[in-house]
Amino acid sequence: MLNRPLYLNRLISLKDKQLIKIITGIRRCGKSALFELFQDYLLQNGVSKQQIQSINFEENDNEDLQNYKLLYQHIKKNLVPDKMNYIFLDEIQNVPEFQKTVDSLYIQKNVDLYVTGSNAYLLSGELATLLSGRYIEINMLPLSFKEYSQAFPNVSKSDLFPNYIQNSSFPYAIQLQDDPSSLYQYLDGIYNTILIKDIANRKKMTDTSQLHRIVRFMADNIGNITSIKKISDTMKSDRQDIAPHTVDAYLTALKESFILYAASRYDVKGKEYLKTGEKYYLADVGLRYMLLGNKAQDFGHILENIVYLELLRRGYKVYVGKVGTQEVDFIALKGTDTEYYQVSLSVLDKNTLQRELSPLEKILDHNPKFLLTLDALPVSSHNGIKQINALDWLLDVADR
Repeated sequence: MLNRPLYLNRLISLKDKQLIKIITGIRRCGKSALFELFQDYLLQNGVSKQQIQSINFEENDNEDLQNYKLLYQHIKKNLVPDKMNYIFLDEIQNVPEFQKTVDSLYIQKNVDLYVTGSNAYLLSGELATLLSGRYIEINMLPLSFKEYSQAFPNVSKSDLFPNYIQNSSFPYAIQLQDDPSSLYQYLDGIYNTILIKDIANRKKMTDTSQLHRIVRFMADNIGNITSIKKISDTMKSDRQDIAPHTVDAYLTALKESFILYAASRYDVKGKEYLKTGEKYYLADVGLRYMLLGNKAQDFGHILENIVYLELLRRGYKVYVGKVGTQEVDFIALKGTDTEYYQVSLSVLDKNTLQRELSPLEKILDHNPKFLLTLDALPVSSHNGIKQINALDWLLDVADR
C-alpha cells in the first residue's frame, strides 16, 4: 500500500476535532486505503481496536446495515464508553437516508466520524443543510506523479512520466502496468461503474449511449475552451443530436461523480469571473487512453491536465485566465495568495517561448508567475517569470 502523506497528514491534523471528516473523490482513487492508513496510525498511537469501527457499504457482508436505523443501533451498541471512538463509514451514499445516522453520531461526544463518498450529491441537499458548519470536505484524487514515483524508486523521472500518463494514476493500476489487457479491463470497469452506478441509476437513465458519447467528446477535448452550446452543436454536426439542456445535465452528473473537473475563466484585467468558456479535465489521464485508444494525442493538453490536478491537490482553486485577447493557462488561488501558470511541452523555439511568456508579461501585479515545460533545463527566470521543469515541479524538488 502506497503512502498518501498529503491526505493522511490532513486527517491526522483533524483527529478529535468536532467536525465530520468527509472524503470525496472518484471511485478507486484510494479513499478506502486512506482509511486503512489512518487506522494504522491510530493503532500505533494508543487507540485500541475496540475504539475503531469501520464499515464499507460496497461489501456484501454489510448489506444488512444499509438501513440507517439498524446502522446507528449497531454502531452505538459497540461504542467503547468513556473513550473516543473512531467511526469510518465507506461509500455511505449506499445507505438511504444516511444523513440521519451521520447526524445522530455527530452529537455523540465520544465519536470522531469519518465518511467517504464517490458522488458530490453526498454534500448536496438535505445533508449540506443538516450539517452546515459541522463538516469538512477533503476531495481526494488518484496518485500524483510524486506518489506514483514511490513505487518505482529506480526509474528516472523522464522514463516514468510516460507510464504515469498512459498506464493510469489509479493506485491499483500499478499492479497491472505489465498487463495491458487487464489494465484496460480494470479502467473500463471503473468507468462503467461510474456511468451505471453513480450516474445512470441515480438519474434513472435507461440508455447511457449519449452519456458515453459526451464522455468521449470531453476526453478528446481536455484543455480546450468550450461551452454547452458548442458541445451540442459539434455533436449535431457529427449526427449525434443532443440538446443543450441534456449536455448540461450530463456534464453536471460527470462532475458530481468526480470523473470530470471544470475550470472556469477569470478576466485578470477586468477582475471578474466569466460565465462562459470553461475548460474541462479528467480525473485520470489513463481513462483518456482507455476511451480513445492510441489516436493522435495532444500531449500539451495532457501535461496541462496533470498540472491542473496537481494544483487542486495542493489546495488551490484553479481558474483559466483571460488577459485581453490572450490566455493564461491557470490562475491558482489559495487564501490571499495568487499564482499564474503557463504550461508548454517545450519552449526551446524562441517564438514559442515568447508566445508563452506574452500573457504573463501583460499581468502587472507582483504575484509569482511560472512557466512549466518538459525541457531538461535548470530553473531560469525571464524578467521575474520562473521557468521550471514540469517533472521537477510535480515531484516538488524544483527551486521556486
